[in-house]
Amino acid sequence: MDLRVAAYAVVERRGKILLTHWRRGHLHGWTLPGGGLEAGEDPRDAVVREVFEETGLEARVGKLLGVDSRVMVREEVPEGTDPELHTIRIVYRASVKDGPLQHEVDGSSDEARWVAIREIRSLRTLSLVQTGIRMAGITARRSPAKSGGKAGARQTGKSTKPRK
Repeated sequence: MDLRVAAYAVVERRGKILLTHWRRGHLHGWTLPGGGLEAGEDPRDAVVREVFEETGLEARVGKLLGVDSRVMVREEVPEGTDPELHTIRIVYRASVKDGPLQHEVDGSSDEARWVAIREIRSLRTLSLVQTGIRMAGITARRSPAKSGGKAGARQTGKSTKPRK
C-alpha cells in the first residue's frame, strides 16, 4: 500500500471558500488547495507552496484544524500496482493576500475559484471539502458541502482533530 502525506488550506473570505478543481484523466472534482509534501518539507511550508502553485495567491498559514486519515482504493492504476492508497491529510486554516486567481498549468488542478459557501452543495466536490469545512467549524446554516469521496475512489478511515 502506498502512503501519501499532504497538507491543505481552508481559506474563507466574505462568505466564500477558495477551491481548486482537481483532475486526473476522466476523474475530477473541486477540492481544497494543497497537496503532497516533498521529502523533508514542513507541512506549513507545503501549504504555502501548494496554494501559490494552484491559485497564484500568497498564503499565510494559521491554526492546525485537524488530520484526516483515509485508505482509498484507486481506479486506473498500472497493472501490478497496489490500488490501495493511505492518505494522511493535514488541514490548516489560512488566509491569502488579495490578488487575481491564476490557474495551475501542468499540475493536478486546472482551475481556482472563490465559491460562495451556499453554492458548494451544487458542485462535484471531493470528500476533503466537507472534511475541511467541518474541521473549520463552518456551520450548517451556511450550507456546507454535500460531498462524496474522491471521484473514482472508495474511502475508509476516520478523521481526527488535534488534541488541545
